[in-house]
Amino acid sequence: MHYNCLVVDDEIELAKMTCEYFQLFDVSCIWAATATECEKIMQEHTIDILLLDINLQEESGFNLCKKIRETSDIPILFISARQSDEDILVALNIGGDDYVKKPYTLSILLAKVKAMLKRVERQTMKETEYLEKKGSGYIRLNEGTMKVYMGEKEVQLKAKEFRLFSCLFEHKNTIVTKETLFNMVWGDSFFSDGTLNVHIRKLREKLEENPNEPKFIKTVWGTGYILEVEE
Repeated sequence: MHYNCLVVDDEIELAKMTCEYFQLFDVSCIWAATATECEKIMQEHTIDILLLDINLQEESGFNLCKKIRETSDIPILFISARQSDEDILVALNIGGDDYVKKPYTLSILLAKVKAMLKRVERQTMKETEYLEKKGSGYIRLNEGTMKVYMGEKEVQLKAKEFRLFSCLFEHKNTIVTKETLFNMVWGDSFFSDGTLNVHIRKLREKLEENPNEPKFIKTVWGTGYILEVEE
């Protein structure tokens, strides 16, 4: 099934109440009390937005968020009674999209979720395509489904690989510096040049006919990378 929202909170009555309130306003919602239940639901159902508490019984919401971010860019809104700026910064730096302190007002939380749903809907509808080198067919990138196609063939990319390619795609035929790629793909977290090089190599292996002699993803030594295409 498809749900607009998944609430992950071990305060079961609050989770149930939040779901019931959302459903009154046509936002389909399901809840889970543990990280294990959350992962199971996400495997079996399509979820648009995740509302995630930090203090879960068996595993922290922080750890669950980092695990989810390895494979998914689903919007994550933290809901927590923890009030410190440090907790908020950690939540945002590990991949959270927003942070709402408990006790929250249901109407305000609903407004935030609806705003996120509109962004998700726009991304799902957004599909861009362009020609590669003449005679080579085309690459099609779908931001909403996080899928890339070479001609009619789907290319399987992991979440970080997709975000990296999407950044190059957005700035095609323009040099993108390493610093820009770090900021747009990894955020404020520190990663070495080696991390970026590995991800670029993986992209080339999946998108280039000969990864050792790339036609599209070119290295600009000492600066960054460029995705070269003819439109």
